[in-house]
Amino acid sequence: MKQITAALEAPKQATFVVSEALAFAIMLAALLIAPVLYLPGVSDEGAVLRAVACAFNLLIGYVGLLSFGHALFFGWAAYVAAHTAKVWGLTPELAVLAGTAVGAALGFVTGALAIRRQGIYFAMITLALSQMMYFFALQAKFTGGEDGIQAVPRGRLFGIIDLSDQTAMYGFVLVIFLAAFLLIYRIIHSPFGEVLKAIRENEPRAISLG
Repeated sequence: MKQITAALEAPKQATFVVSEALAFAIMLAALLIAPVLYLPGVSDEGAVLRAVACAFNLLIGYVGLLSFGHALFFGWAAYVAAHTAKVWGLTPELAVLAGTAVGAALGFVTGALAIRRQGIYFAMITLALSQMMYFFALQAKFTGGEDGIQAVPRGRLFGIIDLSDQTAMYGFVLVIFLAAFLLIYRIIHSPFGEVLKAIRENEPRAISLG
């Protein structure tokens, strides 16, 4: 019986894999031609925002947790990356890693507080923390307040690639987006991803199963 079921499921799985590969190829082609169709700066920002959307989809789409705190992690990672690049003189890769580390640390702290509640309470806690850090950012001197951090140097990636060139900058942002996209894809299709889906479907049952 198991062999028959497996034989019936195999074509469906193969079709699903082909569909995913085709969708990824179409997405990659669209990203590669985006600088030709749009302004380069708009394409850069679009790739960054797509990465944020993927992270949001992982949390709400696969875990079922509605969070309003993504701007908190995204914004402070950007502040730290810009500040370390402009004031501390860090190279682009180190500035990005510094921003990522700060975003991850804030995510850990926020998650430790918010995960104790469910439903609307979880969403409201993430919103409250995000707003609190927003008003702090407006008052902090190093963020530049409402003006933000201006004239951030792009520098040279690994001391070789000049990011002041718009094409090189877009390629850098595109690589980071694809890395984030593939990481999230791997998480979704891993055993851990199955646990996340189980939590979304029925959290008490998932807890009872360990």
